[in-house]
Amino acid sequence: MIDAGDFAITRWWWLRHAPVINPRDIIYGQTDIDIDLSDRAALTALAGRLPRGAHWIVTPLRRTRDTAQAIRAKAAKLPDPATRLPEATPSVEVELIEQHFGDCQGRPAAEVYAERAAPEHPFRPDPARYRPEGGESFLDLMLRVQPAIERLSNRYLGRDIVSVAHGGTIRAAIALALDLAPEIALRCEIDPLSLTRLDRLSDKAAPPVWRVGGVNLPPR
Repeated sequence: MIDAGDFAITRWWWLRHAPVINPRDIIYGQTDIDIDLSDRAALTALAGRLPRGAHWIVTPLRRTRDTAQAIRAKAAKLPDPATRLPEATPSVEVELIEQHFGDCQGRPAAEVYAERAAPEHPFRPDPARYRPEGGESFLDLMLRVQPAIERLSNRYLGRDIVSVAHGGTIRAAIALALDLAPEIALRCEIDPLSLTRLDRLSDKAAPPVWRVGGVNLPPR
């Protein structure tokens, strides 16, 4: 029998940042890029849906910080004070930053995809493990992100964690929860301002296990 003091559920609320403003359709990866925060209804819906008293996390990229700030600003205006979010500043977690696409960053996506369509291109046989020059593969991202999730889960054991992050980061989190191979995790659609709910269940008698509450949920 598990003693209540030995058992904890750490609840992750993963949010992808707001849509990027990308008229040239470039591959942006770890570069900073502006976002579109005009969907006030979605921001307000998220502000009312997220848990009170959670620890908030962002990445070093401005688009996650700006998204978090916009949601928290909406929460501050909710009519019921009991539903408002705390004032604590989100922590910045470098390990949760988006995948680095190396020399592809800043280039038009159509140009890069056309190159990768060539039969001899090394991307084709194994997209999840392909590492662009100067960058990371998706597997590299998983190996960076997943230990950070475990570390943060232990640090904020039994709490709610709201993490405003990136599509690649959230796919890596889903892969951890479901024990997915990287090529399978890449199939997950992660839309801007979508919510993914993952719970880590832990006790002292056994390794932690994960529970999936929802993936790519709309904000409202």
